[in-house]
Amino acid sequence: MKMMSLAKGAAAGAFAGIAVYALSSARPMKKMSLKRDAGKTIKAAGDLLDDIKSIIM
Repeated sequence: MKMMSLAKGAAAGAFAGIAVYALSSARPMKKMSLKRDAGKTIKAAGDLLDDIKSIIM
């Protein structure tokens, strides 16, 4: 089992769960800003995983 793919899957699952929870519990006015912030967070997480991958390899 590859640890990098396991870590990516776990991170993606965690982010998806957090995003679904945040959107389901937010008021309608906050949903737009949450979607924008979620996009930025996912992009930052992808960059972080790329950095970790470059360190490991």
